[in-house]
Amino acid sequence: MTVEEQSVTGEDRVGALSDALGEAVAVFRKLDNEGRKTLLKTLSTLFGINPTLEAPQGPRTVSFPEPTLRFSKEQSLSPKEFLLKKQPRTDVERVACLGYYLAHYRNQQHFKTGEISDLNTEAAQRRFANTAQAVSNAMVTGYLAQGIKGMRQLSAGGEMYVEALPDREAAAAAFSNSRPKRTSGKSTLRKKASEE
Repeated sequence: MTVEEQSVTGEDRVGALSDALGEAVAVFRKLDNEGRKTLLKTLSTLFGINPTLEAPQGPRTVSFPEPTLRFSKEQSLSPKEFLLKKQPRTDVERVACLGYYLAHYRNQQHFKTGEISDLNTEAAQRRFANTAQAVSNAMVTGYLAQGIKGMRQLSAGGEMYVEALPDREAAAAAFSNSRPKRTSGKSTLRKKASEE
C-alpha cells in the first residue's frame, strides 16, 4: 500500500468515525442517563470493550449532551453538503433545513428572509420561485416561528423535523410529537358532562 493510499484510507476511517459519532449522539440524546449507561454497557460487552462509565473525580471537561460534542463532527459541513445529507423535497423543507443550518452551524438563531435566500445560493440550490412565500409557508407549517424584531427562527418542531431527515416518516412523527395537543373547550365540556 502506497503512502497516498494509506492517507486516503485514514481519511475514510476518520469520516466513517465522524459519521458514526453523529449517529450515536443522535441515539444517545433520546435516552436518559440510565438508558445511555445500559446501551453503552451492552455495546461494550458485545464488542469486548471495557469502558469506564463512572465520571472522573476531577473537573469535568465535556459531558455527553453538551452542544459542542453534538455538533462538533459536522461543524465543517458546508450548506451544500448539509442539504445533500437532509434531502429536502419541498421549498418548505428546504427553508427549514436552511434555518437549521443557520442556527446550528452559523450560531445564528434569528434570521431574515434574505439570509435564507443567500444561504440557499451558497448551498448551490435551485432558486426559490418566491423566497418570502416559502418562508411564510414554513411559518404556517410550524417549522419556523416568529423571532425578535420581525426576524424568523427555527421552531422546536422544525428542529426535530430536520434532525430526523431524510427519513420523512420519522421526521413527521418527531414533528407531530413536538406539538402540544389542543383540546377545544366544547370537547372538554362534553367529556365532563358524559362523566356526570
